[in-house]
Amino acid sequence: MIELQDIFNLYGDEYLSRNSAPPHVHKAIRAIRSCRTAAMGAHVDSCECGYTKISYNSCRNRHCPKCQALSKERWVMAREAELLPVPYFHVVFTLPQELKGLVIGNREKLFSLLFKASADTLKALGKDPKYLGADLGFTSILHTWGQNLMFHPHVHIIVPGGGLTETRKWKECGKKFFIPVKVMARLFRGKFMSALQEMRHELDGTEDYHVWQKLINTVYDKDWYVYCKRPFKTSNSVLQYLGRYTHRIAISNNRILDIRDNKVSFKWRDYKDGNKEKVMTLTANEFIRRFLLHVLPPKFTKIRHYGFLASIVKAKKLGLCRELLNLPPQIVKVVVSTIELIEMLTGVDVTFCPICGLLLNRDPPHQATA
Repeated sequence: MIELQDIFNLYGDEYLSRNSAPPHVHKAIRAIRSCRTAAMGAHVDSCECGYTKISYNSCRNRHCPKCQALSKERWVMAREAELLPVPYFHVVFTLPQELKGLVIGNREKLFSLLFKASADTLKALGKDPKYLGADLGFTSILHTWGQNLMFHPHVHIIVPGGGLTETRKWKECGKKFFIPVKVMARLFRGKFMSALQEMRHELDGTEDYHVWQKLINTVYDKDWYVYCKRPFKTSNSVLQYLGRYTHRIAISNNRILDIRDNKVSFKWRDYKDGNKEKVMTLTANEFIRRFLLHVLPPKFTKIRHYGFLASIVKAKKLGLCRELLNLPPQIVKVVVSTIELIEMLTGVDVTFCPICGLLLNRDPPHQATA
């Protein structure tokens, strides 16, 4: 299978010779190029029967398509204990394309503002007696790409259908989402734009007042896009969704079809054309440019929890939710090692020889060569 690693190995040096990139982008490129190669070091499993297996180490970079599966499973297992027996809804808040250039130049600040404005919108409307009259708890996940790898910042939010009232009671919303999308869109626009204007002098690319004011007027005049999908059918559906979205990167290896003549072809879905699957071919330089648009700022948190799921109050408030819903105390599955997790996922105990069944001898890890 053609991989993202192959593209960077073939064309990464040429791209970097023509384009500047910050240190964290260079770091991501190096990690992707080195992942599961001798450059990362390795360990050797051997057996008395003569079987030998060399396993190269993973880079563990969050932008590498090879390194997300185990991280995803660990994260999903931790969330499984937090599910409640209520409807769950999927809400998407999207920034208008007119703000794309400003966001690219101020990623960390404006990604954080996107999180805050969307979360404040949900919390305010959830607390409004007109809609629910309760404190919500939800998980937000940042995505920055569309299927064609263009820059498209938005947050996916998973919202349990209910919340805690001021009198410490659980109030459920029913089978339909309790806040109209147009109401969410208007409030989201207002909160984001109000904060954006206050931040103007902290942002790059806002020096020209007339250009700035024209941008503000343009995006204020637009209807912003907020989308609410149908509720998940079961709690297991929520977990499957979370598994797909939380650790997804801009493009997975299985979407890459071909590399030849300095061009990359990949599968994509055109949502504007009936969700049809199509093939897009880009120059290698353009493909790499688009992919690198989605490398996040260093240590930036792309999954955040709010309300009664916020880390600082989750133990107390989620416990109260479970009590009010007559659920037993949480039982968190703890996976102690990568080997144990692999066995849980595949049913294969990799500590035993696949040829004769004896316990494998594991040599001390070999250090990376670079």
